[in-house]
Amino acid sequence: MSRKILSMLCAGLVLAGGVAHAETRVAKPVPVYDPALAKALGADEHGMRSYVLVILKTGPKKATDKAERARIFEGHFANMGRLAFEGKLAVAGPLDGKEDRRGIFILATADIDEAKTWVATDPVIQSGEMVAEYHKFFSSAALMMVNEVHGKVEKPKSTAPAR
Repeated sequence: MSRKILSMLCAGLVLAGGVAHAETRVAKPVPVYDPALAKALGADEHGMRSYVLVILKTGPKKATDKAERARIFEGHFANMGRLAFEGKLAVAGPLDGKEDRRGIFILATADIDEAKTWVATDPVIQSGEMVAEYHKFFSSAALMMVNEVHGKVEKPKSTAPAR
């Protein structure tokens, strides 16, 4: 008889655990269309917009001097920060280096010539360390919010000296 009671107790615990788990699930809220946000992000009726995708590839010149190379890449990162701050750079990131592809920019313009003028300000392009390949790209207008959201998930750098 004790085996029967133990089996019923176990079954009851399993059922109770399932009910408790079900009670803790939270339904995802259904997105509500925000026409002001859509307009601010340049979205069409489907929430999409045009961009220029830039693929940065290894260029014909490689800086061999360590100080010069550091200066070029410091300028590259500063330039990306400036373009992002100005709302011109939606997304950027490195690639794996296969077939000399080193990174991407997704620029907030549909005009390749305008994108070329923005990319021309980058020290890696100016130095010949990298060259740029341009493509028209169509994607979610929400990409324009990446920089704002990224600031909320990037851990602040400590200004206190390390001990």
